[in-house]
Amino acid sequence: MRIGIPTESTHEEKRVGLAPAGVDALVRAGHTVYIQSGAGLDSHFSDEDYNKTGATIVYNAEEVFLRSEMVVKVAPLSDVETGLLQENQTLFSFLHLAVGKKNIIEVLLKKNITAIGYELIETEYGLPVLQSMSEIAGQLAIQAAERFLESNSHGGRGVLLGGITGVSPAAVVILGAGVVGTSAAKAALGRGAQVIVLDKDLNRLRAIDNTFRQKVTTVVANPYTISRGVKFADVLIGAVLIKGIKAPNLVTEEMVKTMKKGAVIVDASIDQGGCIETSRITTISDPVYTLHDVIHYCVPNMPALVSRTASYGLNNAALNYIHNIADNGVRNALVGDEGLSKGVCTYSGYCSNEAIANTFDLEFRRLRIFSTN
Repeated sequence: MRIGIPTESTHEEKRVGLAPAGVDALVRAGHTVYIQSGAGLDSHFSDEDYNKTGATIVYNAEEVFLRSEMVVKVAPLSDVETGLLQENQTLFSFLHLAVGKKNIIEVLLKKNITAIGYELIETEYGLPVLQSMSEIAGQLAIQAAERFLESNSHGGRGVLLGGITGVSPAAVVILGAGVVGTSAAKAALGRGAQVIVLDKDLNRLRAIDNTFRQKVTTVVANPYTISRGVKFADVLIGAVLIKGIKAPNLVTEEMVKTMKKGAVIVDASIDQGGCIETSRITTISDPVYTLHDVIHYCVPNMPALVSRTASYGLNNAALNYIHNIADNGVRNALVGDEGLSKGVCTYSGYCSNEAIANTFDLEFRRLRIFSTN
């Protein structure tokens, strides 16, 4: 199969679709990989690194898309990339279509694209590709909070996350006990913070208790407990995920108004619309704004801050799925892997994800694929 890896065109996206090790594995299996010159530079992978694996270096995105049967990327499609898609291509990427533009999914349907969202691929153990990025996002959420709590950072509270002898540590309140929330709790606890995790799922809270040997306070989430937690927090981490749909606003603007002056919000759910009413998308170069005396950090592609680690993580999590399609063809791969098929958003000109179809008032057709063997 011919596989293309373009340079990411999304603003400040520094990750790359596959690391050289992944390209090497595909080439050894007999596939052809086209990679745009410079695609890996922000992750410190040179063209020569890819050339040594047998990849073919091409010099613009148009050529990558034109030559490839399957395109592998990281960030959701930009308008420019959408225009470059070829009829009947397979697309692997984080898509987040439920919070995207309707015109993008319309093009996917018109061009008969098999669009597979990394964030929707599912196994009995969870969301394996998304998990790798979620682990990173949870740690980075605490790093960001620690930075912007400082007195010289946009009026932060001037609180040391771990405190010192005789001075209490910062209170870190985490909404959501999934992978992001657990990773954030681990990072915050490691720095000595007081950590409180809220979730409506008791099994997830039990897992937090067991993982951290009850050093983290767990609370069942409801409007009353959330409002109390928000008011108490020096740092509030939004880590809510409902697969495939926009995140719910669990923290209202009125709740934000009750927060301590100089407290920090990190809404790690912002790539799915955010779980805090006052959140709006920010960027890596301009990551925060202050509203109601509360600092908001709402960067949707936080893992791009550690692009090399993130690219390796994505490579490790996604490569088997890419290999499966490259080796067996898209139909056979989807028939043989139910978890992979759950990631399919568009197929043969129809929307195969009910949540996305409902969001944009599109016809939904359940995915039905028959093997070509």
